Amino acid sequence: MKSKILVVDDSSLARRLTRRILEELGYEVEEAADGAEALEKYAINGHDLVVLDLVMHGMYGVDVLQKFQELNPKLPVIIATADIQRSTRDQVKSAGAAAIINKPLDKDSLSEILDVVLAGGTVWN
Repeated sequence: MKSKILVVDDSSLARRLTRRILEELGYEVEEAADGAEALEKYAINGHDLVVLDLVMHGMYGVDVLQKFQELNPKLPVIIATADIQRSTRDQVKSAGAAAIINKPLDKDSLSEILDVVLAGGTVWN
C-alpha cells in the first residue's frame, strides 16, 4: 500500500500539479491551502509524509514545519520551494525538514526523494 501524502501550498495550481504527480506515482494525496488547515488535516488523518510550500498566507512554511515536528518528530517533511538561497536551505534543514526540492516539481526528482525519505533517510544534495 502506498503512503498517504499531505500537500500544503496556497497556490491551487501548485497543489493540483503536485497532486497529479503524486497520484501518477501511486500515492494517496490530500491537499491543504495553508498551515492551519494542514495541521488540522494531519491531526485527523495522520499522513505518512508532507510536501510543504515555504511562502504561504498566514503561517510561514518553517513555522508550519516546526508545528509538525512538535506533533510528530518522526514525520518526514519535504520542502517544495522556488527559493534556492543557501540560507533558506540551511534554515529548513535545521528546522527538521527531510529534504528540499525546487519548484516547479520534476516527477523523477520527486520520486527519487520520496523513495529515500519514506525509507527514513534525508536528501541534502
